[in-house]
Amino acid sequence: MDYIRKAVIQDVSRLAEILVFTKRMYYRPIFRNDKVSFGEIQVLPVAQELIAHAEKLEDIWVYDDEFVKGMIHIEKDWIRELYVESFFQGKGIGAALMDFAVQTFDVRQLFVLEKNERAIRFYQRHGFALTQERMLEEGTTEYIVKMER
Repeated sequence: MDYIRKAVIQDVSRLAEILVFTKRMYYRPIFRNDKVSFGEIQVLPVAQELIAHAEKLEDIWVYDDEFVKGMIHIEKDWIRELYVESFFQGKGIGAALMDFAVQTFDVRQLFVLEKNERAIRFYQRHGFALTQERMLEEGTTEYIVKMER
């Protein structure tokens, strides 16, 4: 956990890159909506949103071992987002962020896209189990499912 720290305003560019490119990579096959993936989701607006609402950084932690490679957004005992730059996936960064969240904040719940089987398996390996709770992801026809630890 030596590499995990609270996000700061200087991280906004990397956070925006990670959020945009990882969402495109994993959500585009599920949603199949290029208008959203390449039109609405853009690095600059995501970065501008984080700058305009810098208070959001209070709940974001980054994995930084020379530069930011991953991030986790935690609110109370919820994981809101966890993303690792695709080039660095499979190197224990997501696991380190998960362990940090569990040990530091005793996180107990999250929602994940029902069709995001890769993420579900990851969370299961870290002690989370699917519940029966599911709901439509706002503005889409896809479901999110609740997982609890």
